[in-house]
Amino acid sequence: MIPSMAEMMTQVGSAIAGLMVAYAMFQNYFPYELRGPIRRYSQKLINFFYPYIQISFPEYHGDGFARSNAFTAIERYLNANSTTQAKRLKANVVRDSEAIVLTMANHEEVTDEYQGIKLRWASSETTPNRQSISFYPREDEKRYFRLTFHRKHRDVITTNYLKHVLNEGKAITVKERRRKLYTNNKSEGYGYRRSMWSHVLFEHPATFDTLAMDPDKKLDIINDLLNFSKSKDYYAKIGKAWKRGYLLYGPPGTGKSTMIAAMANLLKYDIYDVELTAVKDNTELRKLLIDTSSKSIVVIEDIDCSLDLTGQREKKKDNKEEENDKKKDDEKDAVKEKMKKMEENKTSQVTLSGLLNFIDGLWSACAGERIIVFTTNYVEKLDPALIRRGRMDKHIELAYCGFEAFKVLAKNYLDVDWHDLFGTIKRLLEETKMTPADVAENLMPKLGGEDGETCLMRLIKALEEAKEEARVKAEEEEKQKAEKLAKEEQENKKEKEKENDNLANGVKENGEVNEAKTDNLENGVKENGEVNTDKLENGVKENGVATK
Repeated sequence: MIPSMAEMMTQVGSAIAGLMVAYAMFQNYFPYELRGPIRRYSQKLINFFYPYIQISFPEYHGDGFARSNAFTAIERYLNANSTTQAKRLKANVVRDSEAIVLTMANHEEVTDEYQGIKLRWASSETTPNRQSISFYPREDEKRYFRLTFHRKHRDVITTNYLKHVLNEGKAITVKERRRKLYTNNKSEGYGYRRSMWSHVLFEHPATFDTLAMDPDKKLDIINDLLNFSKSKDYYAKIGKAWKRGYLLYGPPGTGKSTMIAAMANLLKYDIYDVELTAVKDNTELRKLLIDTSSKSIVVIEDIDCSLDLTGQREKKKDNKEEENDKKKDDEKDAVKEKMKKMEENKTSQVTLSGLLNFIDGLWSACAGERIIVFTTNYVEKLDPALIRRGRMDKHIELAYCGFEAFKVLAKNYLDVDWHDLFGTIKRLLEETKMTPADVAENLMPKLGGEDGETCLMRLIKALEEAKEEARVKAEEEEKQKAEKLAKEEQENKKEKEKENDNLANGVKENGEVNEAKTDNLENGVKENGEVNTDKLENGVKENGVATK
């Protein structure tokens, strides 16, 4: 006879009650010394028949106060599965994150699949038996994740799957984090626990879509950046640190800083803006590098003006060449003179050698996945060793605004793809030089009622004025050049006339001296002739008398 449901429940209840009584008697009367061996051998017996393996990942390790990196990565990795599978969820806003993290509540379970292998993740917590009051909730409730899988997949799970989970979790964390813009603090003693970097949230809206640049050149830069971010294994294969250098150079106002912001937004990297004048010496510069994180862009803007690092390897020249070079540099760069005046008060002892080691020395390989960017207005002034390939791997020239860059600006500022005035603007851009910053300023509506045509006409007027100014300036320069040449010719002519006068005076003086010498010579000859004649006649006379 088949027992009824009520009878079955009664029997199950009786069995559970009997087990509870037996367990209570075991705890109260069984010797404590024998409990350990019994538990140990019982667990071995269970493991022999139980085909699954369990791995626990606690939220905190030991007595540490920081959350486990593995637990955080797993939490972010399971976010998607928890949202779709778990019935009870916990919502939390993680520090420095823009997204809400949903995790499964305690005693919930979700499944995952990797290479056809089914896995189970469960969330649990342990509560200590002792009663205590603590300021740290983790001491009362210690959460952990438990991974369960079949033992035949042990090698795949322990060698590949866990690494996959941690990497994916870290990538999600980086993608959703709130990125920051850092700057180094001035080295006047960092004090107790003072950081070497200060930061603000990085919220620059620049992207490559809004960057005024030739489309082909822009696409080349984007592909280069994306290829770098995915080349960790390739860099390890060729034995090179996972970093890349970019040199941005061009006239002021051509978008070098905007380019850096677009690079950071594309790759989701933080930016570390290094102010070299605030760095005490090479050792401190190295410490700053160590204190940066991976997935970051280290920037040194206007490196030709930051420190006097541009001429430390030049050979000695004669005084005349040095004076000429100095004159040319002073005319080309007005900032150079200001830097020379501040030279005596300069406290930074960063050298060219220290900066080179900062870029590609042994310490530059720490953290990994880092981009180093230099910007300058005058690339020819930088030491060749500083910008050679391997240090600055890619040189990007940001020139004056061309027609393709103008079309990007017109789309950004006026939402205009084409206009009848574009032909005139194209011709003027080819005939004169104007930076993208100046073009953008003229395209920006100044009043609420201004339309696109008004802004384009203002740009045409500005281009014509710039063209006229360039023409007048060129004429003035040509005039000054001609005046300078005429002045030099006049000075050369005066010098030649002076030389000729000196030469003529010298010839005249020499002629008078020669004439005097000639007279003296003739007088001498005359005297000598008279003396000789007299002597001759006297001698003949004497001889004649004697002969007679």
